Amino acid sequence: MLVRLATGKDIHIGKLGYIHFPKAFYAYVGSAMNGFRARLAHHLKEAKKPHWHVDYLLNEADVWEIILYPSKQREECVLAQALAKGFQSIPGFGSSDCKCNSHLYFGDSENSIKEKAIQALGKAVITCRSYQRRSRENDIRI
Repeated sequence: MLVRLATGKDIHIGKLGYIHFPKAFYAYVGSAMNGFRARLAHHLKEAKKPHWHVDYLLNEADVWEIILYPSKQREECVLAQALAKGFQSIPGFGSSDCKCNSHLYFGDSENSIKEKAIQALGKAVITCRSYQRRSRENDIRI
């Protein structure tokens, strides 16, 4: 999930506490084995009770694109490791159930982080820019 935070801010992220998020373009790596529609519907609701780390961020940030990678196996750690080679991370974010340092990476350019994610997957991906969630600045549909 590709996310934009227009201004830097401190955000409370569940048990991680308050974390400073700089103004940046973010790539969140997650999986939803056999349930991606329900998971995305949850993440993209405007008003939601946060359950996962990313929910706290999404209450403050805007989704600009979603990259889907159909797979029968969890690939999120492979993608996280690839993004770690070129981008800064928020330590502990989204990775409490694995050994990865993070599942949230950020950089200054939306294109570079998106291209790295697609390149790391190296196979057929589906990108979605037709959204139903309202952006804070304009109406985009997910």
